[in-house]
Amino acid sequence: MDRLTHHDALLFGPVFVGLGCRRGCGWEEIAALVVTAFDEAALPDAARQLAALAAPAMKADEAGLAEAARALGLPLRFIEEDAMLAAQDRVHTRSATVLAAVGLASVAEAAALAAAGPGSRLLLPRRSTPRATVALALPAVALLETRS
Repeated sequence: MDRLTHHDALLFGPVFVGLGCRRGCGWEEIAALVVTAFDEAALPDAARQLAALAAPAMKADEAGLAEAARALGLPLRFIEEDAMLAAQDRVHTRSATVLAAVGLASVAEAAALAAAGPGSRLLLPRRSTPRATVALALPAVALLETRS
C-alpha cells in the first residue's frame, strides 16, 4: 500500500476528519484530539483550514461534536450508517468492542473514509483518548493527482 503524506494534503485538500466519541464527551477533548492528529500528520495551517469534520449520524445529538466544530472553525457533516458500512473494508483499525456496540469496526476511520468518498484512503489511522477517536482521510481524486 502506498504511504500518504502531508504533501498530498497540501496539494489536494481537503482532509476529512473522522470523529467518534462516547456519549457526553466534552468538546475540549475532541478538539484537542483533532489538533493532535493534525500535528502528527504534519498538516500546515492551509490544509487544516480546508479540513472537514465527519461523524456518524447516530451522534448528531452529541453537543461535544458541534461545539468542537465551532471551536475549530470547521464544518461538521454527519454520515449515514450505510455509507460508513460501505467504508469498512478500507479501515485499518478493528475494535471488537466497538463492532459489538455499534456494528462498525472503526467509527472514526469509517466516518473519514465515507466523507472523503469512494476510493479514499487514510492519511492517519485512528488515534484515541479515553472518550474520543479521530482519523484523517484524503479523497481519491487527490490520490490520482499525486500519482501523475
